[in-house]
Amino acid sequence: MFKLDHKILGIAATVALSSTLVFGASSSPVGVYKIKNKTAIDGGVTYVRANGVETAYRYNEQSTKGVSFGRAATANEIKAWDIDALPDGTGLPAGSGSVEEGDELYEAQCASCHGDFGGGGNGYPQLAGGNQSKDKNGIVITLKNQRVYGNVDAPKRTVGTYWPVATTLFTYIRDAMPYATPKSLTNSETYAITAYLLAQNEITIDGVEMDDEYVLDAKKLSKVVLANRDGFYPNIDGPDAQENLRSFFADRAKNIGAGTRCMTNCKDPGGIDGKTEASVVEIKYEMSDVVPPYSTVRDLPPEIEDKTISKGEKMYNESCKLCHATDNMGAPAVGDVDAWVEVREKGFDKILYNSINGVGGMPAKGGNEDLLPSDVKLIVEYMIDLSKKKH
Repeated sequence: MFKLDHKILGIAATVALSSTLVFGASSSPVGVYKIKNKTAIDGGVTYVRANGVETAYRYNEQSTKGVSFGRAATANEIKAWDIDALPDGTGLPAGSGSVEEGDELYEAQCASCHGDFGGGGNGYPQLAGGNQSKDKNGIVITLKNQRVYGNVDAPKRTVGTYWPVATTLFTYIRDAMPYATPKSLTNSETYAITAYLLAQNEITIDGVEMDDEYVLDAKKLSKVVLANRDGFYPNIDGPDAQENLRSFFADRAKNIGAGTRCMTNCKDPGGIDGKTEASVVEIKYEMSDVVPPYSTVRDLPPEIEDKTISKGEKMYNESCKLCHATDNMGAPAVGDVDAWVEVREKGFDKILYNSINGVGGMPAKGGNEDLLPSDVKLIVEYMIDLSKKKH
C-alpha cells in the first residue's frame, strides 16, 4: 500500500470520527446520490455530479480523448515511492537512536514550535502529556474531558493518548519535519526523536520503560502499543479499508447520525423550532479523577522582559524566524546580504506593505494576525538591519 492511499484513507477516517455536522448548501437530506454513473466520493458521501457542477465545485467537462497519462512506473520508481511503514512495522528502515540523542535533536529541531518536552507552543500541537489510563469502559481517561462553558481543559490529544499507531510518528517526522527543512533527518535521527517523544509520553515497550539510554530501532518500534489503538472507527487498515469506509457511511444514521444540510441559520438538535434554547449534550463518562484538579484560571503567566534583545528581535523570533532563518522556505534568509540587496531595492515602504498584507507564499503579517502594523515595522527594521553589509 502506498503512502498516497494512506493519506486518502486518513482523511476519510477523520470525517468518520467527527460528530454529526451539517454538509453542503442544499436543503436535501444527507445521503448517497448517483446520476448516470457519474459520481464522486467526498468524505465517504457520494454526491450528484452533473452540468459541470459537483456540490459547490465545478469540474472540467472537456474531452480527455488523446490525452497522454504517461507511462507505467518502473520497479525502481515504485520502490523509491513505496516508503511508508505499516502499523505492524513492515517498511520501517534500518537505523537506531537513543532517547538521549533524541532529546538533543528535539531541542535543536523541534522545541521552537512544539515546546519544551513536547508540551506544545507557538500554535503547534502538543505532543506529550495527558493521562493514558483507561476507565472501566476502555476509554482513555484524558480523551473524555468535557469542554462545557470553558470550565475544564480540552481533551488531551497527544501521541500517547490519541494516536493509534507509533509507526506513523516515525514516517511523519521523517517525511515532513522539521517544518522548514523536511527530509533533512537521517533514519537514525528520526528513530532518536521518535524514541524521545515516546519516552516523554511514558510509553513502555515489552514492559520496559524508556530511559535516556534506551535505543529504539525498527523491531522495537513495531512492538509499541499505544493506549488509543482501538479507539478509531471504521477500520482503515488492510485491503478492506475502502469497503469498510463505504459500509460505514452507507448507514449514516446508525454510525454518525443524519441531519439536514444547511449553511445559514443552522439549528442544533435543541433548537430546531428556532425558539427552544440549544442544549449542551454531555458525554457519557464524567471525568472525576484528575490529579491535580483542573484549574479554570486562564491568565497567562507574567512575561519577564529580556533586556538583551529588542522588541523587534523578540517578535521576529516568535513570528518570522521559522521561515526566514534559512532560505529553505523560499524566503530571503535574515543575514544573507546578497539576498536582501534585491529586497531592499523595492524600498522600505513596499517591503513593509508586503509584510503587512502578504506576498507570494508569505501570509499577511507572517501568519500572526495579532501583530499591529507598528509591530511589523519593528520586525522589518530588525531584519533589514541584520542583513546589511557591515563595514
